[in-house]
Amino acid sequence: MGKITCQFVRPDRLLYEGQVESLVLVTPTGELGVWPLHAPEIVALGDGVVRLNLLEENGGGTAKVIVSGGYAEIANDLVIVLADHARRSDDIEPDVVSATREQAVADRDALDPNDHRRAYYENKIRWCDLLLEHAVTD
Repeated sequence: MGKITCQFVRPDRLLYEGQVESLVLVTPTGELGVWPLHAPEIVALGDGVVRLNLLEENGGGTAKVIVSGGYAEIANDLVIVLADHARRSDDIEPDVVSATREQAVADRDALDPNDHRRAYYENKIRWCDLLLEHAVTD
């Protein structure tokens, strides 16, 4: 079976680089499965979970990455994911995210309803909600 080289990048760092068996991207209209020799394509990312199906030789299983926005370029056996926001599901601290969300709500609510800065806090709250929804708990 073939392999796909996957690079997963967010604005501040490289989140993942390695070979995978396949992956499932989340798009604004649904999911897109990517297997070796996939036709070249560029897709927009939506809000949700990207699943990286790891090779058996690397322990197998699935790594889940929560994303919000960005793009993925697929070119045969290479996938480059450029995510606006991305966090591995096993790297989420629910207490920290909850506190961040509470502060964002307070900051948003302190602004006038017509203040354009409210959009920043709305996006931050939505990102926190997405993280909390998909956080891995013991």
